[in-house]
Amino acid sequence: MSQYRAPLDDIRFDLFDVLKVESVLADLGQTDVNRELIDAVLEEGARFTTQVLAPLNAIGDQGCTFDKASGDVTTPPGFSAAYAQFVEGGWPGLNAPVDFGGQGMPQVLGAAMKEMIDAANLAWGNFPLLSHGATEALLHHGNEWQQDVFLKPLVEGRWTGTMCLTEPHAGTDLGLLRTRAVPNNDDSYAITGTKIFITAGEHDMAENILHLVLAKLPDAPAGSRGISLFMVPKFKVGKDGAMGERNAVRCGALEHKMGIHGSATCVMNFDGAEGWLVGEPHKGLMAMFTMMNTARLAVGLQGLGLADRAYQNALAYARERLQMRALSGPKFPEKPADPIIVHPDVRRMLLTQKALVEGGRLLAYHAFLNVDIAHHGADEAARHDADALVGFLTPIVKACLTEWGNECTYHALQCFGGHGYIAEHGMEQLARDARITTLYEGTTGIQALDLVGRKLLQLKGEGMRVFLTEVKAFCAAEANNSALAEFMPELTAKLDEWQALSMRIAKDAMANPDEIGGAAWDYLFHSGYVALAYWWARSVAAAEASSRSQAFKDAKRETARFYFARLLPRTLAHKAAIESGVGNLTALDVAAFD
Repeated sequence: MSQYRAPLDDIRFDLFDVLKVESVLADLGQTDVNRELIDAVLEEGARFTTQVLAPLNAIGDQGCTFDKASGDVTTPPGFSAAYAQFVEGGWPGLNAPVDFGGQGMPQVLGAAMKEMIDAANLAWGNFPLLSHGATEALLHHGNEWQQDVFLKPLVEGRWTGTMCLTEPHAGTDLGLLRTRAVPNNDDSYAITGTKIFITAGEHDMAENILHLVLAKLPDAPAGSRGISLFMVPKFKVGKDGAMGERNAVRCGALEHKMGIHGSATCVMNFDGAEGWLVGEPHKGLMAMFTMMNTARLAVGLQGLGLADRAYQNALAYARERLQMRALSGPKFPEKPADPIIVHPDVRRMLLTQKALVEGGRLLAYHAFLNVDIAHHGADEAARHDADALVGFLTPIVKACLTEWGNECTYHALQCFGGHGYIAEHGMEQLARDARITTLYEGTTGIQALDLVGRKLLQLKGEGMRVFLTEVKAFCAAEANNSALAEFMPELTAKLDEWQALSMRIAKDAMANPDEIGGAAWDYLFHSGYVALAYWWARSVAAAEASSRSQAFKDAKRETARFYFARLLPRTLAHKAAIESGVGNLTALDVAAFD
């Protein structure tokens, strides 16, 4: 069974030394969220995730059970009890507004907690995952009575939320959905249709489940512009908050999946179920994207958490497993063979994981810190810029961290060799679980199209300009820092290359819109690797300026050197692919694929 240790030392370094969260949060008026409080939350979060959740990870892989007659789902042994402890500890309301019973803690602290949850037990973490998105949707789009009735039990964790978009015939193209909402005589609606792939659609961990469902009204215009959003509880809820009889919504089946077996992925059937309109008629897609954007950042953390757990176990195994001697001669002559960590190729895999995990953690935390700034910034300009930056970073965080999570779990499995392929060490579970993170809440290709089509072209790169301003300010401030002399020229050159590619894509797209799709995937990863180069340079600067041990500083510097020498050059392949144009993707006739 794989083990997990919460990486508190590196989390603290990122929060306090690199991102300077204390001063940022003080500027946002959250002066009470000081280092002492943050440390206390992190320590308790580490205790809960390592002692309660992590031991249930392998157990959860046995899966949920489904009662076809009743439609009930039973979660794996220990899951429900762990959730009760989660609720008792107040964790569901960590980031929720105080007005609705939450603790009002910053989003960046919630990100650290979520990373630990997902590393400890990804499948379990899916049950409370979408409650946060449901809370956000109600806060931004719900009316007064809906907020009064639904938010407090959501925040307390007594109820959980879901997001019901996908249908058997309609995935990303939501304009094709067939679920219908017919008005009743009491302001409610009768919701009828089938939704698939619904995370935590049915379970035994909470008193009620609130389904946020996309459906079409009888007078809805065609396509995605005719979609409305409805709140459909598992048990009916009156406007006075009283919970009533079972609603006409049932789980019809559990999906049989490659991974995350402990997460209930449900087919949900709505048979005239009572629901309530959330927001304006035909404006449901906008409300749903409030949930989806939150969930996309959260899924990025899932990739990060899995990558970190995989790395921890691969590192421990590489230090212990004896195989052959180092090519340059024995490194541990007192042993019958050297541990595999002495071999350069094993070092390559471990350093790849370390570089992507530690750099990716900063990429994610920075995005969440800007969510805090977007909500609480001192002036409108600061809030606007932070919101634009979050929008730009969201597809990068979601796609890169999940794809890197797959890469890291693959490398970890390789470090174990044949022992990684069998269930005993838990590596194969991490590799299977990681696959879904690149798919749900929008595949990697969808994230790439969002980044290029919307964030770069439609919004004219507004968020990118905010990011570049920050990076260039750092470069200017550290221009004479000898500790960064070896990194700055390459970072500066990559920023120029990134901007040039952005302009090229915009120009090419004007002549042929297919160039957007042709360039999107490579542009997304080019962006991600350049962003990580910035965070590795900042890590070295922050480490050198800190009171950390020399060993810690050396580790950051050597990992940064590895990143700049071995991973950042991946941008060259992405650049070449973009510059080759879309023609080599579209020239082959469809029939010739046979």
